[in-house]
Amino acid sequence: MIKESAKPKTYITEDRIFYSQNNDVNGITLICIGGIHGNEPAGVYGLQKVISDIIVNDIKFKGNFYALLGNMNALQSGVRYKDFDLNRLWTTYEIESLRDDNQYEFDEQKEQYELYTTIKEICNSNHGDFVFIDLHTTSSPTVPFITISDSLNNRSLADKFHIPIVLGIEEYLDGPLLSYINEFGHVSLGFEAGQHDDEKSVLYCEAFIWLVMEKLGLTSKNKFDYKRLSRVLNFNKGFYEIIYRHALSEMNQFKMKPGFINFKPVLKYQTLANEDVREVKSAFNGLIFMPLYQKQGEDGFFIVRKLSKFWLLFSVILRNLKCHQFLRLLPGIKKHPNNDYCLIANRRITLFLTTKIFHLFGYRKKVIIEDKIHFMKRDRKVIPFI
Repeated sequence: MIKESAKPKTYITEDRIFYSQNNDVNGITLICIGGIHGNEPAGVYGLQKVISDIIVNDIKFKGNFYALLGNMNALQSGVRYKDFDLNRLWTTYEIESLRDDNQYEFDEQKEQYELYTTIKEICNSNHGDFVFIDLHTTSSPTVPFITISDSLNNRSLADKFHIPIVLGIEEYLDGPLLSYINEFGHVSLGFEAGQHDDEKSVLYCEAFIWLVMEKLGLTSKNKFDYKRLSRVLNFNKGFYEIIYRHALSEMNQFKMKPGFINFKPVLKYQTLANEDVREVKSAFNGLIFMPLYQKQGEDGFFIVRKLSKFWLLFSVILRNLKCHQFLRLLPGIKKHPNNDYCLIANRRITLFLTTKIFHLFGYRKKVIIEDKIHFMKRDRKVIPFI
C-alpha cells in the first residue's frame, strides 16, 4: 500500500482543474492528467506534491501549467471505473454523442463531457504548443516507462528520459485519450510510474513531472536539483513495440499466472494465464508487457520486443524526407479522399507490403473497413481542438 507519508492530505476536489498557472498565452502549455483510472491515484498524489512545491517556493513558469483530475467519481471509490473505462471512450462516435444537458445515464459520460470541455477551453485559451501527460500505474510490478503514439514529436520528447519507451499501443486499443489528442497534432506522453500500491510510484510521478517541465524549459534549472531527479528516473533505456495483445471478453474468466513482471522475457508456447478451462500460451518470443493482476480491464497482457537503433533512425529519415508519398504510387494503395493522414490499401497489397513497412513511414493505426485496410499516420500538423 502507498504509505500515508507519500500522500497529500487530500486529493479529491470539486474542481476538474485542481491547479493552474497561466503566464504566457503564446508559450508552451503543459497539461497533466491524473486518475483517469480511479484505482491509480499515484499520479494525482505526485501532482499534489509538485503543486505543493510550486506554492511553497513561489515558482513561476515561463509558460502555462494545468493539473487535471480524470475520473473523479471512480477516484473517490478507488475503482478503475464505474460503468465504462474512461480511457477507452475517446472515439469520434463517443465525442459526437456528448451532451451538455446533464442527463447522463452513466457516470463516465459525465466524467468524459467535463474532461473534454475542460481540455477544449484550455486549448482555446492558449496559442502556443501543447504537451499532454497522462499519469498511470499498472497492476503488476514494473519499472517506470512511457507509452506514445508513434509520431516524431512524441519520440523526440520521450527520448529525453532514461526509461523504456513503448510504441504502438494505439494499434491495439480503441479510444485512449492520448490517441484522440494526437489527432490534433499535439505532443502527448503516457507515463506508467509503477505498480498501483507501490509508494515509489508517487515519487516517480513527481520526478517525471518536474523533469518534463525542465525539458520543456518551463522552469529554471537552478530551482531544483534536476540531476537528482534524473537519477531517480534512471532505468534501462530503449524503444519497444507491441507485437501482440491478448484481449478479454466479459464472458471469459481470465487469471494471469503469478510472478510475471513488465519486460520479463517469455518464450513462444509458454503458459502465461488461464482463461476459462484452457491455458493461454504466448504466441511469440518476446517480453511480457502489462500483465493483468486486477479484476477490471480489457487487456490480459501484451508482448513487446525491442526496436533496433537502425530501424528508428531509418524511419526518421524516411519521414523527414516525406517518402510516405511514394506509397500512394503503388498499385492497390490510395489516399483517403477526406483525410490527408490516411491511406487505403487493398487487402492483397498487404501480402507484399507488411505492416512493418507502414510503420516505417509512420502509419501505425490500422482499421479494417469492409474489404479495405485504412492505415493512419501519426505525424500531423497542429489543428484547433474541436
